[in-house]
Amino acid sequence: MNQKSEIRPLVLGWVRSGDRLLVAEGYDAAKKSTFYRCLGGGVDFGETSEAALKREFLEEIQAEVTNLRPLGFLENLFTYNGKPGHEWIQSYQCDLVDPKFYQLEEIRGLEGKTEFVARWVECDRFRSKELLLVPEECEIYIGRDLL
Repeated sequence: MNQKSEIRPLVLGWVRSGDRLLVAEGYDAAKKSTFYRCLGGGVDFGETSEAALKREFLEEIQAEVTNLRPLGFLENLFTYNGKPGHEWIQSYQCDLVDPKFYQLEEIRGLEGKTEFVARWVECDRFRSKELLLVPEECEIYIGRDLL
């Protein structure tokens, strides 16, 4: 294999407000499709997944999270913008400390130098497949109503 390939350790935070889930909107230009994903990011060497989740929420939307409860681990093999990816994902259910975030329709975020929009989306829109929640394996969290 010519390209450098590695498995990316990732942590995602599942934040609920009633039957709404806080998700970031993304777009895959190669597939010409919009998708949604819970907020989070990479786990750095020597950092716990809990610490990484707290850091990522602070960096991306300036929000503190609390009440972290493990949901599970997923392995995600995918293609994004025509390139293969491989992630190991630890997921947590969590709450936002500041109640103002629960009142916002959308939250502007920054991942590195890339801006994104996070919004509250009804879980039924993912359950019915109207909208795509990735990784698709995480549907077990929606389908079993663990949240």
